[in-house]
Amino acid sequence: MVSTLSSVLAIGTVAGALAIGVWAAAPDPAPVPGRERATADVAGRYRLPLVGEPAVVHPFDAPAAPWAAGHRGVDLSSGTGQDVLAPAGGTVSFAGTVVDRGVITLAHPDGLRSSLEPVDWAVGAGAHVAPGQVIGTVQHVAGHCAPATCLHWGVRRGDDYLDPLSLLDGAGPVILLPEP
Repeated sequence: MVSTLSSVLAIGTVAGALAIGVWAAAPDPAPVPGRERATADVAGRYRLPLVGEPAVVHPFDAPAAPWAAGHRGVDLSSGTGQDVLAPAGGTVSFAGTVVDRGVITLAHPDGLRSSLEPVDWAVGAGAHVAPGQVIGTVQHVAGHCAPATCLHWGVRRGDDYLDPLSLLDGAGPVILLPEP
């Protein structure tokens, strides 16, 4: 997908983890509200919430305004019954059903909150979880990727949504440099 003449959205793998970044010949433009990225002190402390290297079915797409359309997380390809892992350590702040699907939310010590859906949770509110611990399995619910199955992973800092993939080691913008 080409968004301008100087940038292209790229999805791939970096060092065994999914990465999504903007390849640009020019420096990053001024930040857009709602398109915050993880800070350096947080990046690398998180892992994918699924085993292996799932494909990104729908990337993060922050809305231009808090009330506008967007995709406030990433959808990762998965299968019904696949283990869902804690992307980082923390405390389960919510495990319940929202409308027709299971949702589990983890409060991390760095102040971020991860929400995963659709999930049949295996841990309840108040439980402490370790990074990579199985916290549930992917539910058989028509969701973000219907008719296919996927896991939606959203991350918030306060009321602001972050690109979850920016939390992974090696993820983020890649700048193409001219050959010498």
